[in-house]
Amino acid sequence: MDDSVQKSCWGVTAKAILGFAGVILLAWLIGGAETVAVVAAN
Repeated sequence: MDDSVQKSCWGVTAKAILGFAGVILLAWLIGGAETVAVVAAN
């Protein structure tokens, strides 16, 4: 039982980290795209 709980905990942690990284990456891409668009417009 201890092993399954540990694996479950690591799975949740991994998903949380991946999700967090994905959100940051998406925000960075959107922010970068907007910055490029603003620079191009100027």
